[in-house]
Parts: sequence; structure tokens; C-alpha cells
Amino acid sequence: MTDQEILCSMVLAATPHLKHADRIMLLETFKSASELYQQRHNLCDILPAISQSAVDIISNMDSLMPRAEQELQFAHNNNIQCLCYNSTNYPSRLRECANAPILLYYKGNANLNCLRVINMVGTRHCTEYGKDICRTFVTELSALCPDILIISGLAYGIDIHSHRAALQNNLNTVAVMAHGLDYIYPAIHRDTAKQMISQGGIITEYMSQTNVDKKNFISRNRIIAGMADATIVVESAIKGGSLITARFAIDYNRDVFAFPGRISDPYSQGCHALIRENTAALITSASDFLSTMNWTSNNTHKSNTQPIQRQIFPDLDPQETLIVDLLRNVDEIHSDEISQKTNIPIHKLNFILLNLETNGIIKSLAGNRYRLLM
Repeated sequence: MTDQEILCSMVLAATPHLKHADRIMLLETFKSASELYQQRHNLCDILPAISQSAVDIISNMDSLMPRAEQELQFAHNNNIQCLCYNSTNYPSRLRECANAPILLYYKGNANLNCLRVINMVGTRHCTEYGKDICRTFVTELSALCPDILIISGLAYGIDIHSHRAALQNNLNTVAVMAHGLDYIYPAIHRDTAKQMISQGGIITEYMSQTNVDKKNFISRNRIIAGMADATIVVESAIKGGSLITARFAIDYNRDVFAFPGRISDPYSQGCHALIRENTAALITSASDFLSTMNWTSNNTHKSNTQPIQRQIFPDLDPQETLIVDLLRNVDEIHSDEISQKTNIPIHKLNFILLNLETNGIIKSLAGNRYRLLM
């Protein structure tokens, strides 16, 4: 991704008074933020139906470029990756969501498009019961599904205990921040965040010098939900940020799970409400979760050191058949392109691709590319 595309993406993301749907429409129309920026004074000719207010807003994008140049220099100086909406390293699960950010700032080493991603969220006022769930669940998860990525928000309570449990069990873990990456909030979690940069990372949609604001925490919850295949609520009161994350996940057609607690415990009432309303599945262990997700041990990634024997006449379901038919006509293809051409969401496609590989039908290549085994 070029610096010019990053700069123009920063400008588009920061342009005020522009509806998010319009930002996405413009990106899809011009195919890149830099092309939009180049054509910003010709919008009426290219898009006759565009409103005059949008034309006026976009024609004044120039004023934001100095701030974008400052931010790009900050990113270069601090080893921060700028993930543009159309780039291959942008979280593909998040891109499926209608309100996905135009740009993300990421510092870390985790693959944000790895095969299995979950988020763990809950109250800031967690009990010893909640802390124990985090430790036990993540420890079991690391033994049964060691390639999983755990997302949370670095907040007090369940968030930080989930991150620390992941680190202790050698799992990658990423925190979604509600401010820029020039500081860590809360400051007491700074050491954990530093450790995460080499075993996961920290990510945000906000430029540096962005103050902590309540609305930013609500906004970042959509990213926590959108980046993951499943949301796991450990402890939650009847109102709280973790329930907002769960609602986002439901809107995105992602799986939601909740741990039950004692009926008298105020920090389990939110979990019980999710379960009672059938918006979250009840789980009590990592085995429960993996079984429900069909991430059981017979579906985990197997070593490539031994060749897999292809079934002669595999029984393919309709989606598998679509993928195999597509691969018959190409030497190799990226998973994003498979998703686009088959209309299979990427978070579901990854499971299907893994099963096809396990059955010896396809082979995974470097860079999320696949080919058919003949």
C-alpha cells in the first residue's frame, strides 16, 4: 500500500459531516482513496446523483492533508502499520461489516486474518469467578486450539484478564483501543500492552492525539465484534459495554456465547439475559465452545510434513462445490477473491477451506492463496 493511498485514506476517514455509507460508496466507485482525492473536483461529472453538500465536503479535503502527513510520519517513526480498507492485510472479517473503519492503525505481529479469531469481553468489575473463567477457559483453549487469536479491549476487568491469560498460554492477543496509539489507557496496563506488541498487538481507528472519550469506547466495540468469528461474554451486568459488543456481533451474524453465573450475582445478569433471549449460547468450557463452533480437534490444522490422501469421490456440499469449481479454472487464488466470487463470507469460508484441505482436496499456499490438488 503506497503512502499516497494511506494519506488519502486518512483524509477520507477524517473528513467531517460525511456519512459512512457515502465514504464506502466513494471508495467502491473510485476503487481507491487516492483516485477519489485526485478526482475530488470532478465529482458532479462522475457521479451526477451525488448531493451538492457531499460535493462541497469532498472538495475541501485538501485542508486535512497536513494533519494526515503528520500522522503518517508518526506511524513511520513508531512502526505502526496503516491498514487501508482495500488492502489485503485489513481484517477481512471486519470489512464484511457495513460500518467498518476506512483505516486502522496497527502495531503488532499477529495475523489479523488467521483462521480462528474470538473476542472475550465482560464487566470492568469482574469477580474472582470471572477471573477464574478467563484463566481456565484460555488455558483449555490453548491446548485444544493453539492457533487461535483472542481480541479484547485492554480495559479493567475481563478484558485485561483475557489478554494476560492469552499471553501466559502463548496465544496471540490484540487489544482494540478507543484512542490513538501515542499512549495507553488505562496507563496501568501499559506493560501488558508492550508485551502484546510482540505477541499480538494493539489496533485503533483513531489518529494519535485523540483524547479518551466515552463515545469512542462504544464505537470501538463494533471493531472488537467485527474482527472475530465469535463473541464470548464472561461476566456482565444488565447494562454495559460487553452487551453492546454482543449486540454488534448479533447484527453482524456472528456467534455469541455467554458463561452463566449465580442467579443472585449482579455481574452475571447480563449473561443470563443474553442466554434467556436466545441471543447467546450457554457455555461452561472451551470444549463446549469449540464443539459448537465445529472447531473440534479433527478439524484443526494438520502438519504439512505428511501428505494428505485425497478422497477419490468426496461428498461436497454446495458451497464446497462452488469453491472446487472455481479452483479448477485457476492455478491458484487468494481467499479474498474466493469469497468475492462465491459470495461466501470470509469467516465461514476459512472453515470450509480448512475442511477441504484436511480432506486433501485443496492445498494452502503462502499469502492466503489456495490451489486444487489434482
